[in-house]
Amino acid sequence: MTGLGQVRQLARRIDAATPPQRDRAVDALRALAIAGVIGGHWLVTALVTSSSHHGTVLHDDSPLASMLWLSPLSWVCQTLAVFFLVGGYSAARGYRGGYLPWLRKRMVRLARPIVALAAVWVPVTVGMWLAGVPAATVHTIVFLVISPLWFLGVYAVLTALTPAAMWLVRRFGAWAAAFPVAVVAATDLVRFGLSGPAWAGWVNVAAGWLVPYLLGIAWALGSLRGRRAAALMLAGGAAATAALIAWAGYPASMVGVNGAHISNLNPPTLAAVSFGIAQCGLALLLRDRLARLMRRPLAWAGIALVNLSAMTLFLWHQTAFITVSSVGLLAGRVPGLLTAPTGGLWVAERLAWLPVFAITLSGLWLAFRRAER
Repeated sequence: MTGLGQVRQLARRIDAATPPQRDRAVDALRALAIAGVIGGHWLVTALVTSSSHHGTVLHDDSPLASMLWLSPLSWVCQTLAVFFLVGGYSAARGYRGGYLPWLRKRMVRLARPIVALAAVWVPVTVGMWLAGVPAATVHTIVFLVISPLWFLGVYAVLTALTPAAMWLVRRFGAWAAAFPVAVVAATDLVRFGLSGPAWAGWVNVAAGWLVPYLLGIAWALGSLRGRRAAALMLAGGAAATAALIAWAGYPASMVGVNGAHISNLNPPTLAAVSFGIAQCGLALLLRDRLARLMRRPLAWAGIALVNLSAMTLFLWHQTAFITVSSVGLLAGRVPGLLTAPTGGLWVAERLAWLPVFAITLSGLWLAFRRAER
């Protein structure tokens, strides 16, 4: 049997083994959200070499800082709202009482891949210090490795709040999401309009991502039936985002940019929340089309494999990027890998590296996927 035949046979086996009640469109949205985050990080993060009295050091840079025309790229790759939408949907569909056992099971699923990551990177970090690697380089590398963990922390908190969130949705329907939207708006007013303390923005970390999480619960509980509500979310969220960028001074980029005065993501702003609502509306509009596509065994097999180890892929994708960059460091300032992102040529060079990052991540996935099972 040829290689393609074996792949098709495996796809048919996965398709046949999938329970008929499995919502494949939801799994497809989760996989697309994870892929967007991974691809986005690989595209907008650059490790750049520079010289200091300690020798060659690495620091991170972003092409979005020097090439503003790349901002629309962040609109495609910043897909966290879709992940929280699916998270809320899955939590509401899976919760049937028995809070502590239910929560324990979900927390263990999140924690095991983190333990595997720490088991590798704690000794690697200690080894870098002992080997005399410049502190700036160690800080840059470790920050990139642990940066995905904030997301899991927020996700864990929202998961723990699922019963209360479900009560809120049962009481107010999808309009329950308006409460955290109001909190984000008030916080932004304090920060930007009244020159309040910057730390006040961290309220938005929970409130901002609670919005798509509540919309996911509303979806699961039947409060978002039909295409009209989804179309209104898409149109209203997109219009609000455009207005906030054009007239309220919010950045066009939906991810953080090195050196920028305001970040839409860290912590989330009202523009990030309205953009997330638009994304959720688009996701709901695409659900039926994705469901039809997922009936094809080959398409479904790829999505199923991603979902089996979604957290492993998410946690290790920066390690794959750092590994390739570290190997490239042996060759010097490799174009598109260790050079400053200053022009369109760099973008083309970086695109050429994406398959290498993906292959490296595949190897890490093979090594650590069992920690999530």
